[in-house]
Amino acid sequence: MATENKSKPNSHPNKVNKKRKHYLPYNRPVKKGAHPLCPGVQGFFITCDGGREHQASHEAIDVIDSFFEEVVEEGIESKVEKLKPSVNPLNKITKFSYSDSSSSDDEDNDENKDAGDEGRRDGDELQKKNADEPVIAVNIDSRDETVSQNEDDASFEKKTQEIEEKPEDHLNQEAKAAVPRVKKQCVRTGTDESGNGSSLKLEKKSVDQLIEAELAELSDKGKRRFSKLDPACNGVVFIQMRKRDGDPSPKDIVQHMMTSLASTRKHISRFLLRVLPIEISCYASDEEIRRAIKPLVDKYFPEETQTPLKFAVLYEARANTGIDRAKIIGAVAKSVPPPHKVDLGSPNLSIVVQIVKTVCLIGVAERYKELAKYNVRQLTSVTT
Repeated sequence: MATENKSKPNSHPNKVNKKRKHYLPYNRPVKKGAHPLCPGVQGFFITCDGGREHQASHEAIDVIDSFFEEVVEEGIESKVEKLKPSVNPLNKITKFSYSDSSSSDDEDNDENKDAGDEGRRDGDELQKKNADEPVIAVNIDSRDETVSQNEDDASFEKKTQEIEEKPEDHLNQEAKAAVPRVKKQCVRTGTDESGNGSSLKLEKKSVDQLIEAELAELSDKGKRRFSKLDPACNGVVFIQMRKRDGDPSPKDIVQHMMTSLASTRKHISRFLLRVLPIEISCYASDEEIRRAIKPLVDKYFPEETQTPLKFAVLYEARANTGIDRAKIIGAVAKSVPPPHKVDLGSPNLSIVVQIVKTVCLIGVAERYKELAKYNVRQLTSVTT
């Protein structure tokens, strides 16, 4: 029995236990995501299935980029249509109000003829009066007067002849003025904007060089238009948008995405659920939210307006239990000026407030309930 109670010797005495305890390095922070979510960014707040954040982030960048290009193309086409000149052939004669019909031209000719006849009659009467009155050429002054009278008569006859010939010339001038002049295009000479006269050198790059430059820009993470940030929360993805001059806002891109998906019912993603536009991000506190939301309110809810809007506040919080929900909603609702009213049933615009840990993300959504709460999966699902 004693031999049975003895512990069995180790069959492999030289074998070393592979399980070792790993301790955190002393005085070093815990490793987090490469690009954590922080205040001061704008982009897209996306929900996905838990554990699929990596795949959803890559898919979201491709989907958002495609819809971004569509919005830009539509904006360019609308600008081109506005800049198109009206069709006006060069040989077309435009008629003005005073020369709308031929009758008006005839009336002008009759008036000019009447004026010429009256001028002739006045000239004949003056000549008769001068012939009846005796002319006494005693002084040099009286001679000058007679000469001046004769000169006046001659000039008057010339004027009457000009009046008779004027209608035809006048009509020719109107016809010439009616034909629009061909505008010459401004050709830029070889001078720069400073006017120094130096010739401009146009760099001609090949296709390979353009592709290399574009690849270099894409490889630089700081120059990418869309990049992912780590919110450090399960089931959540944030895509940052570096907005440049002339780019559409995140609201415009998401609005175009949802309306097109609702009309086409085309399946575009595998992991994405809701896509919300975010235009402002700050720390999750009452004071910071009131200060940061002012430009957004001025943009979408102006004080001086004849058509007040109805709005609603959509609040959600993740990984943060220390913040009061009522305070955040009250701070956002009170920042909107009084002409606009709160309507939770049928709002025109919805203010989206998403809190992820210590960061507050704010955006504006239009037709939120009509478009299935901006849920891509529900919009593209085929209902039978």
